[in-house]
Amino acid sequence: MAKHIKLRSSSRRSSGFLKMFVLTLAAVAAVAFLVVVFLLFEFEKPTLVLEKEIKFLGGKVELPLQASDKKSGLSAITITLSQGDKKAQLLEKTFSRQAWFKPAGPLSIKETVIIDAQKAGIKEGEAELTISVRDFSLNGLFKGNQTLQKIRVTMDTKPPKVAIAHAQRPIRPGGSGIAVYTISERPGRHGVMIDTTFFPGFATGKDNTYIAYFALPWNAKEPGSTKVIGSDEAGNEAVVPFVTSFKKEPDKRDSINISENFLQQKIPEFEEHYPELQTKGSLLEKYLYVNKELRQSNAQTIAKACATTDPQQLWADRFFRMAGAGRAGYADQRTYMYNGQAIDVQTHLGVDIASTERVGIRSANRGRVVFAEYLGIYGNMIILDHGQGISSLYSHLSSIDTKAGTLVEKDQLIGHSGATGMAGGDHLHFSMLVHGIFVTPTEWWDQHWINVNIKTILNEK
Repeated sequence: MAKHIKLRSSSRRSSGFLKMFVLTLAAVAAVAFLVVVFLLFEFEKPTLVLEKEIKFLGGKVELPLQASDKKSGLSAITITLSQGDKKAQLLEKTFSRQAWFKPAGPLSIKETVIIDAQKAGIKEGEAELTISVRDFSLNGLFKGNQTLQKIRVTMDTKPPKVAIAHAQRPIRPGGSGIAVYTISERPGRHGVMIDTTFFPGFATGKDNTYIAYFALPWNAKEPGSTKVIGSDEAGNEAVVPFVTSFKKEPDKRDSINISENFLQQKIPEFEEHYPELQTKGSLLEKYLYVNKELRQSNAQTIAKACATTDPQQLWADRFFRMAGAGRAGYADQRTYMYNGQAIDVQTHLGVDIASTERVGIRSANRGRVVFAEYLGIYGNMIILDHGQGISSLYSHLSSIDTKAGTLVEKDQLIGHSGATGMAGGDHLHFSMLVHGIFVTPTEWWDQHWINVNIKTILNEK
């Protein structure tokens, strides 16, 4: 009898343990289910930011946008255009699922979408642009959370009228030029196109009148196409060609001897700023790396600094030239010699001016400082933006006495001359740039050139 009671008690304990195990398993499963639901069925909608107001459509219109979803990630972006019963899809961009229990698509994207509404066959008049962004949530019947923006737009397929008031006819490598033109309505993208290079235009302060500065690089060939283009807010574009007279510049050649003493003095300076040089081998190999690869990298940095410009003309009249003797000219093609052997060839894209050591360097004209730090072959360098694509550059400085963002007046002290960077002695390397293209400074130093080519054209005194 006692044995029977003991068996029944043991059976009850086993049954209770099983029930507890089943309940625990069910609780774990429930929690796991809730976690899965939380992860896969999240309810937060993506964000969508349009960086440009769209009112008109017709030709090709750029629409910069940003979309993000920090939880399940972005799955699709679509843009549609509708008018009455007609509906056309202008863009469909989808992303493949990359995961389940972590973001399955990109957390954010930033791009400029080109909208070509004319291909959609929508007629002139009112229409509606719809932009949709979805994420990878399984919410919304497994379609994902959706953010919608609907924009009322006007379809316009007629291009504006563009007329050239003046376009500089003589052009040469390293030279600057301008075009002044009118556009019949408020413009979108407009400026001068030389072959495949676009030079944006800016308002002059006169009704419907705009100016674009353009330039040819020092080694440019005769352009095959020169024209003014102007588009309206709907993206319709008008093109007006203009005739130029190309004059080739004679080659200017020079040679520079690189001594062992120069290498011993300069390489440690470059290694201080660019530690990767320490792995480049001998002093000569390090020098060649600086003069070639680092020079190219410097050019990209300068182009980037000049890419954004003030839409207003900040400068007035001619640009000042520092007093002193000219030591090297614009577009001098230099052959670098070492132990009697040619080791490199590069082009000098500025004018070297020597005076006393550590002489004060003053701004050539009114402008905003957009770069003020050490940069490779240029050493301590300053770049001023003078507005509408015009920049000036000052390098090899011993000291920089200004900072980025400062608006400096004409003839204001900004630094002192020196021998930093690829300089063999104390001097100023001065350059002028038009939309990031190095040009000869001599035109900008000449008040007569300023008067004839710019002020007279704009009817300024």
